[in-house]
Amino acid sequence: MILSQTPLRVSFHGGGSDLPSYYRRNGGAVLSVAIDRSVYVTVSRKFDSAVRVSYSRTEEVAHAADVEHPLVRESLALLGIEGGIEITSVADIPARGTGLGSSSSFTVGLLNALHAYCGRYATADRLAQESCMVEIQRCNEPIGKQDQYAAAYGGFNFIRFNPDDSVEVKKVLSPPSLVEDIQSRLLFFYTGLTRSASDLLRQQSADVATPGAKSDATGALVRLAEAAFSDLCAGNTSSLGVMLHEAWQAKKQLSSGVTCTIIDEAYRAAMDAGAEGGKVLGAGGGGFLMFYCEDKARLRHAMREKGLTEVRFRFDFEGTKIVAQS
Repeated sequence: MILSQTPLRVSFHGGGSDLPSYYRRNGGAVLSVAIDRSVYVTVSRKFDSAVRVSYSRTEEVAHAADVEHPLVRESLALLGIEGGIEITSVADIPARGTGLGSSSSFTVGLLNALHAYCGRYATADRLAQESCMVEIQRCNEPIGKQDQYAAAYGGFNFIRFNPDDSVEVKKVLSPPSLVEDIQSRLLFFYTGLTRSASDLLRQQSADVATPGAKSDATGALVRLAEAAFSDLCAGNTSSLGVMLHEAWQAKKQLSSGVTCTIIDEAYRAAMDAGAEGGKVLGAGGGGFLMFYCEDKARLRHAMREKGLTEVRFRFDFEGTKIVAQS
Protein backbone atom coordinates (compact mmCIF):
# COMPACT_ATOMS: atom_id res chain seq x y z
CA MET A 1 0.00 0.00 0.00
CA ILE A 2 1.22 3.48 -0.95
CA LEU A 3 -0.01 6.68 0.72
CA SER A 4 0.76 10.09 -0.75
CA GLN A 5 0.14 13.46 0.89
CA THR A 6 -0.12 16.56 -1.30
CA PRO A 7 -0.67 20.15 -0.13
CA LEU A 8 -3.34 22.56 -1.27
CA ARG A 9 -2.29 26.12 -2.14
CA VAL A 10 -3.22 29.77 -1.88
CA SER A 11 -2.37 32.19 -4.67
CA PHE A 12 -1.37 35.82 -4.02
CA HIS A 13 -0.91 37.28 -7.49
CA GLY A 14 -0.97 36.38 -11.18
CA GLY A 15 -3.90 33.97 -11.37
CA GLY A 16 -5.17 33.64 -14.94
CA SER A 17 -1.78 34.33 -16.51
CA ASP A 18 -1.08 30.58 -16.24
CA LEU A 19 -3.79 29.87 -18.83
CA PRO A 20 -2.23 28.70 -22.12
CA SER A 21 -4.28 31.21 -24.12
CA TYR A 22 -2.53 34.01 -22.21
CA TYR A 23 1.02 32.85 -21.43
CA ARG A 24 1.67 31.56 -24.96
CA ARG A 25 1.26 35.16 -26.18
CA ASN A 26 2.59 37.18 -23.27
CA GLY A 27 4.23 34.90 -20.74
CA GLY A 28 2.73 34.62 -17.27
CA ALA A 29 3.73 34.53 -13.62
CA VAL A 30 2.15 33.78 -10.25
CA LEU A 31 3.16 34.10 -6.62
CA SER A 32 1.69 31.31 -4.49
CA VAL A 33 2.31 29.21 -1.41
CA ALA A 34 1.38 25.67 -0.44
CA ILE A 35 -0.53 25.25 2.83
CA ASP A 36 -0.78 22.64 5.57
CA ARG A 37 -4.08 21.21 4.33
CA SER A 38 -3.70 18.20 2.08
CA VAL A 39 -5.17 15.63 -0.25
CA TYR A 40 -4.35 12.01 0.60
CA VAL A 41 -4.32 9.21 -1.97
CA THR A 42 -3.79 5.51 -1.30
CA VAL A 43 -2.89 3.00 -3.98
CA SER A 44 -2.78 -0.71 -3.30
CA ARG A 45 -2.76 -3.96 -5.21
CA LYS A 46 -6.18 -5.51 -5.73
CA PHE A 47 -6.65 -9.25 -5.29
CA ASP A 48 -8.06 -9.56 -8.82
CA SER A 49 -7.50 -7.79 -12.15
CA ALA A 50 -10.29 -5.22 -11.71
CA VAL A 51 -10.03 -1.56 -10.70
CA ARG A 52 -11.69 -0.10 -7.60
CA VAL A 53 -11.77 3.66 -7.03
CA SER A 54 -13.25 5.32 -3.93
CA TYR A 55 -13.76 9.07 -3.65
CA SER A 56 -17.18 10.73 -3.07
CA ARG A 57 -18.54 7.55 -4.67
CA THR A 58 -17.11 4.11 -5.33
CA GLU A 59 -16.47 2.59 -8.74
CA GLU A 60 -15.50 -1.00 -9.46
CA VAL A 61 -14.82 -1.79 -13.10
CA ALA A 62 -13.12 -4.53 -15.09
CA HIS A 63 -10.58 -2.31 -16.81
CA ALA A 64 -8.91 1.05 -16.14
CA ALA A 65 -10.37 2.45 -19.35
CA ASP A 66 -13.85 1.97 -17.87
CA VAL A 67 -13.25 4.23 -14.84
CA GLU A 68 -15.62 7.21 -14.95
CA HIS A 69 -13.49 9.56 -12.84
CA PRO A 70 -11.58 11.31 -15.65
CA LEU A 71 -8.46 12.22 -13.65
CA VAL A 72 -8.07 8.66 -12.39
CA ARG A 73 -8.79 7.10 -15.77
CA GLU A 74 -6.33 9.32 -17.65
CA SER A 75 -3.62 9.03 -14.97
CA LEU A 76 -3.80 5.25 -15.19
CA ALA A 77 -3.69 5.43 -18.99
CA LEU A 78 -0.73 7.80 -18.97
CA LEU A 79 1.29 5.40 -16.81
CA GLY A 80 0.09 2.27 -18.63
CA ILE A 81 -1.71 0.68 -15.66
CA GLU A 82 -4.62 -1.46 -16.83
CA GLY A 83 -5.96 -3.13 -13.70
CA GLY A 84 -5.39 -5.01 -10.47
CA ILE A 85 -5.36 -1.80 -8.44
CA GLU A 86 -7.38 -0.04 -5.75
CA ILE A 87 -7.35 3.74 -5.26
CA THR A 88 -8.90 5.82 -2.48
CA SER A 89 -8.75 9.54 -1.69
CA VAL A 90 -9.71 11.90 1.13
CA ALA A 91 -9.00 15.61 1.73
CA ASP A 92 -8.68 17.97 4.69
CA ILE A 93 -10.89 20.54 2.91
CA PRO A 94 -13.98 19.95 0.72
CA ALA A 95 -12.71 18.67 -2.59
CA ARG A 96 -14.24 21.10 -5.09
CA GLY A 97 -15.15 24.73 -5.37
CA THR A 98 -13.01 26.16 -2.56
CA GLY A 99 -10.31 27.87 -4.65
CA LEU A 100 -7.43 25.92 -3.10
CA GLY A 101 -6.41 23.90 -6.16
CA SER A 102 -7.75 20.59 -4.87
CA SER A 103 -8.18 18.91 -8.27
CA SER A 104 -4.54 19.45 -9.18
CA SER A 105 -3.38 18.40 -5.71
CA PHE A 106 -5.36 15.20 -6.16
CA THR A 107 -3.86 14.56 -9.60
CA VAL A 108 -0.28 15.26 -8.46
CA GLY A 109 -0.76 13.05 -5.40
CA LEU A 110 -2.32 10.26 -7.46
CA LEU A 111 0.53 10.29 -9.97
CA ASN A 112 3.09 10.33 -7.16
CA ALA A 113 1.45 7.31 -5.54
CA LEU A 114 1.14 5.48 -8.86
CA HIS A 115 4.82 6.01 -9.67
CA ALA A 116 5.76 4.67 -6.22
CA TYR A 117 3.39 1.73 -6.75
CA CYS A 118 5.33 0.96 -9.94
CA GLY A 119 8.62 1.17 -8.04
CA ARG A 120 9.70 4.55 -9.41
CA TYR A 121 10.65 7.89 -7.90
CA ALA A 122 9.15 10.87 -9.74
CA THR A 123 10.60 14.37 -9.39
CA ALA A 124 8.42 17.35 -8.58
CA ASP A 125 8.93 18.70 -12.10
CA ARG A 126 7.86 15.42 -13.68
CA LEU A 127 4.76 15.19 -11.47
CA ALA A 128 3.77 18.77 -12.29
CA GLN A 129 4.25 18.22 -16.03
CA GLU A 130 2.34 14.94 -16.03
CA SER A 131 -0.48 16.44 -13.97
CA CYS A 132 -0.79 19.26 -16.53
CA MET A 133 -0.84 16.65 -19.27
CA VAL A 134 -3.62 14.70 -17.55
CA GLU A 135 -5.79 17.68 -16.64
CA ILE A 136 -5.30 20.05 -19.56
CA GLN A 137 -4.48 17.82 -22.52
CA ARG A 138 -6.16 14.49 -21.77
CA CYS A 139 -9.19 15.73 -19.79
CA ASN A 140 -9.55 19.04 -21.64
CA GLU A 141 -10.02 21.01 -18.43
CA PRO A 142 -9.96 24.80 -19.11
CA ILE A 143 -7.40 25.43 -16.37
CA GLY A 144 -3.91 26.81 -16.01
CA LYS A 145 -0.65 25.34 -14.74
CA GLN A 146 -0.02 27.04 -11.41
CA ASP A 147 -1.82 24.56 -9.14
CA GLN A 148 0.09 21.54 -10.40
CA TYR A 149 3.47 23.17 -9.76
CA ALA A 150 2.42 24.54 -6.37
CA ALA A 151 1.26 21.08 -5.25
CA ALA A 152 4.30 19.24 -6.59
CA TYR A 153 6.97 21.61 -5.26
CA GLY A 154 5.37 22.99 -2.09
CA GLY A 155 6.72 26.10 -0.40
CA PHE A 156 6.51 29.80 -1.26
CA ASN A 157 7.18 30.21 -4.99
CA PHE A 158 7.29 32.61 -7.89
CA ILE A 159 6.33 30.53 -10.93
CA ARG A 160 7.02 31.79 -14.46
CA PHE A 161 5.09 30.41 -17.47
CA ASN A 162 6.97 30.95 -20.72
CA PRO A 163 5.45 31.18 -24.23
CA ASP A 164 7.30 27.98 -25.23
CA ASP A 165 5.38 26.08 -22.47
CA SER A 166 8.42 25.79 -20.21
CA VAL A 167 7.93 26.61 -16.52
CA GLU A 168 10.40 28.08 -14.01
CA VAL A 169 9.91 27.71 -10.26
CA LYS A 170 11.80 30.15 -8.06
CA LYS A 171 11.63 29.95 -4.28
CA VAL A 172 10.91 33.09 -2.29
CA LEU A 173 14.23 33.52 -0.50
CA SER A 174 13.41 35.34 2.72
CA PRO A 175 14.44 34.96 6.36
CA PRO A 176 12.20 32.61 8.40
CA SER A 177 11.17 35.58 10.55
CA LEU A 178 9.77 37.39 7.50
CA VAL A 179 7.82 34.34 6.35
CA GLU A 180 6.46 33.91 9.89
CA ASP A 181 5.41 37.56 9.90
CA ILE A 182 3.47 37.06 6.66
CA GLN A 183 1.74 33.98 8.04
CA SER A 184 0.78 35.86 11.19
CA ARG A 185 -0.95 38.60 9.18
CA LEU A 186 -2.99 36.35 6.87
CA LEU A 187 -6.53 35.30 7.75
CA PHE A 188 -8.76 32.97 5.76
CA PHE A 189 -12.54 32.81 5.84
CA TYR A 190 -14.81 30.29 4.17
CA THR A 191 -17.71 31.97 2.41
CA GLY A 192 -19.88 28.84 2.37
CA LEU A 193 -20.24 29.30 -1.39
CA THR A 194 -18.90 26.62 -3.72
CA ARG A 195 -18.73 26.73 -7.47
CA SER A 196 -17.21 24.93 -10.41
CA ALA A 197 -14.34 27.00 -11.78
CA SER A 198 -14.62 25.43 -15.24
CA ASP A 199 -17.17 27.85 -16.71
CA LEU A 200 -15.39 30.90 -15.30
CA LEU A 201 -12.00 29.73 -16.57
CA ARG A 202 -13.33 28.70 -19.97
CA GLN A 203 -14.72 32.19 -20.54
CA GLN A 204 -11.64 33.83 -19.05
CA SER A 205 -9.40 31.78 -21.31
CA ALA A 206 -11.31 33.00 -24.35
CA ASP A 207 -11.27 36.61 -23.13
CA VAL A 208 -7.50 36.80 -22.58
CA ALA A 209 -6.63 35.10 -25.88
CA THR A 210 -6.67 38.45 -27.70
CA PRO A 211 -5.56 41.98 -26.73
CA GLY A 212 -8.10 43.98 -24.76
CA ALA A 213 -9.23 44.99 -21.28
CA LYS A 214 -9.26 41.43 -19.90
CA SER A 215 -5.78 40.71 -21.21
CA ASP A 216 -4.56 44.04 -19.83
CA ALA A 217 -5.99 43.21 -16.38
CA THR A 218 -4.17 39.87 -16.47
CA GLY A 219 -0.94 41.70 -17.38
CA ALA A 220 -1.44 43.90 -14.32
CA LEU A 221 -1.71 40.77 -12.16
CA VAL A 222 1.57 39.47 -13.60
CA ARG A 223 3.33 42.75 -12.81
CA LEU A 224 2.03 42.60 -9.25
CA ALA A 225 3.36 39.04 -8.91
CA GLU A 226 6.77 40.21 -10.12
CA ALA A 227 6.80 43.24 -7.82
CA ALA A 228 5.69 41.24 -4.78
CA PHE A 229 8.34 38.58 -5.42
CA SER A 230 11.02 41.26 -5.70
CA ASP A 231 9.89 42.94 -2.48
CA LEU A 232 9.74 39.69 -0.52
CA CYS A 233 13.21 38.63 -1.63
CA ALA A 234 14.44 42.07 -0.51
CA GLY A 235 12.87 41.52 2.91
CA ASN A 236 10.06 44.05 2.40
CA THR A 237 6.51 43.10 3.38
CA SER A 238 5.07 46.60 3.77
CA SER A 239 3.48 46.60 0.31
CA LEU A 240 1.96 43.11 0.38
CA GLY A 241 -1.47 44.11 1.67
CA VAL A 242 -1.81 47.07 -0.71
CA MET A 243 -0.76 44.85 -3.63
CA LEU A 244 -3.39 42.28 -2.69
CA HIS A 245 -6.03 45.02 -2.80
CA GLU A 246 -4.78 46.18 -6.21
CA ALA A 247 -4.82 42.59 -7.46
CA TRP A 248 -8.41 42.12 -6.29
CA GLN A 249 -9.50 45.23 -8.19
CA ALA A 250 -7.80 43.90 -11.33
CA LYS A 251 -9.16 40.39 -10.88
CA LYS A 252 -12.74 41.65 -10.72
CA GLN A 253 -12.28 43.02 -14.23
CA LEU A 254 -11.71 39.52 -15.62
CA SER A 255 -15.31 38.31 -15.27
CA SER A 256 -18.60 39.27 -13.64
CA GLY A 257 -18.59 35.80 -12.05
CA VAL A 258 -15.45 36.49 -10.00
CA THR A 259 -17.47 38.14 -7.23
CA CYS A 260 -21.02 38.44 -5.93
CA THR A 261 -22.98 40.48 -3.39
CA ILE A 262 -21.98 38.27 -0.43
CA ILE A 263 -18.29 38.50 -1.33
CA ASP A 264 -18.40 42.25 -2.03
CA GLU A 265 -20.12 42.99 1.27
CA ALA A 266 -17.67 40.81 3.21
CA TYR A 267 -14.71 42.45 1.49
CA ARG A 268 -15.97 45.96 2.31
CA ALA A 269 -16.56 44.95 5.93
CA ALA A 270 -13.02 43.56 6.14
CA MET A 271 -11.46 46.72 4.75
CA ASP A 272 -13.53 48.82 7.19
CA ALA A 273 -12.22 46.58 9.99
CA GLY A 274 -8.60 47.30 9.16
CA ALA A 275 -7.62 44.81 6.45
CA GLU A 276 -4.91 46.18 4.16
CA GLY A 277 -6.04 44.03 1.26
CA GLY A 278 -7.41 40.66 0.29
CA LYS A 279 -8.90 38.53 -2.43
CA VAL A 280 -11.02 35.51 -3.24
CA LEU A 281 -8.85 32.44 -3.71
CA GLY A 282 -9.04 30.56 -6.97
CA ALA A 283 -11.11 31.56 -9.99
CA GLY A 284 -13.66 33.41 -7.84
CA GLY A 285 -17.37 33.22 -7.17
CA GLY A 286 -17.00 31.45 -3.81
CA GLY A 287 -14.64 29.41 -1.70
CA PHE A 288 -12.22 31.23 0.60
CA LEU A 289 -11.51 34.90 1.19
CA MET A 290 -7.94 35.76 2.23
CA PHE A 291 -7.07 39.02 4.02
CA TYR A 292 -3.82 40.64 5.12
CA CYS A 293 -4.02 42.74 8.29
CA GLU A 294 -2.53 43.63 11.68
CA ASP A 295 -5.66 44.00 13.83
CA LYS A 296 -6.90 40.44 13.52
CA ALA A 297 -9.41 40.73 16.39
CA ARG A 298 -11.41 43.45 14.63
CA LEU A 299 -11.34 41.57 11.35
CA ARG A 300 -12.44 38.30 12.94
CA HIS A 301 -15.36 40.06 14.62
CA ALA A 302 -16.41 41.69 11.34
CA MET A 303 -16.34 38.38 9.47
CA ARG A 304 -18.32 36.63 12.21
CA GLU A 305 -20.92 39.36 11.79
CA LYS A 306 -21.07 38.41 8.10
CA GLY A 307 -21.47 34.72 8.94
CA LEU A 308 -18.09 33.65 7.55
CA THR A 309 -16.09 30.84 9.18
CA GLU A 310 -12.38 31.30 9.86
CA VAL A 311 -10.08 28.44 8.87
CA ARG A 312 -6.44 28.72 9.94
CA PHE A 313 -3.75 27.75 7.47
CA ARG A 314 0.01 27.66 7.74
CA PHE A 315 2.52 27.32 4.94
CA ASP A 316 3.78 23.93 3.75
CA PHE A 317 7.34 23.65 2.47
CA GLU A 318 7.58 20.01 1.37
CA GLY A 319 5.24 19.52 -1.59
CA THR A 320 3.82 16.14 -2.50
CA LYS A 321 5.41 13.21 -0.69
CA ILE A 322 5.03 9.50 -0.01
CA VAL A 323 4.25 9.18 3.68
CA ALA A 324 3.66 5.42 3.89
CA GLN A 325 4.74 2.43 1.83
CA SER A 326 4.30 -1.22 2.66
